[in-house]
Amino acid sequence: MADEHPLLPLVADGLQFAIAGRPIIREVSFTIGSSGRTVILGPNGAGKSVLLRLLHGLLQPSGGELLWGSLTVAQAREQQAMAQQHPVLLRRTVAGNLFHVLHVKGVPRGERQALVDAALQQAGLAELDARAARTLSGGQKQRLAIARACVLRPAVLLLDEPTTNLDPAAVRRVEELIGAVAAAGTKILMTTHDIAQAKRLAADVLFLNEGRLLEHAPAAEFFASPKDPAAARFLDGELLG
Repeated sequence: MADEHPLLPLVADGLQFAIAGRPIIREVSFTIGSSGRTVILGPNGAGKSVLLRLLHGLLQPSGGELLWGSLTVAQAREQQAMAQQHPVLLRRTVAGNLFHVLHVKGVPRGERQALVDAALQQAGLAELDARAARTLSGGQKQRLAIARACVLRPAVLLLDEPTTNLDPAAVRRVEELIGAVAAAGTKILMTTHDIAQAKRLAADVLFLNEGRLLEHAPAAEFFASPKDPAAARFLDGELLG
């Protein structure tokens, strides 16, 4: 990728989202640059998944502005991909899930096999290419979902709690894949409530609680000395109300 990222900085200015008048995201503002992996951290119910969906354009904000570089959310979506917390896989083989994406996107037939092979190799699923996707383990399914999202090498990959309910070995494999995707030049934005995972993966942290962005800081600074009292309590293991 070029030094100048096509979608960054990502700038949110007073971002809001409400359902039936109930605020979910409250006046959130931040700027995210191109270096490293950004983790949206916070307790369950903080609004992390909603914020990620707003960033990807799956939800429309109730107020505020959001720009990916010089592009609107709608314009930027063609250069992004997202993997959900509970991925929905097609009733196809492992490779077939990726081939379907390339078909829908209009990638020429002659280019598809190489892209599929590279994505499956990166995800550690090359030997399972002919297996029915729905027979995979939970960790394999998540890696396939990420491979499917990355088969066209997006500029930005958004991940929503990508290791929920996985065993430690599966978590490690998914995190290794996230690291490989980032190393290849894709900007990672991901949500998690797992403090240890955020420490392992984050270059910078957005700490969210009750729909409010309480702190945005480099990861080393945030974990060593959080400035927001609620963030400090969360890192100490307290439940936030």
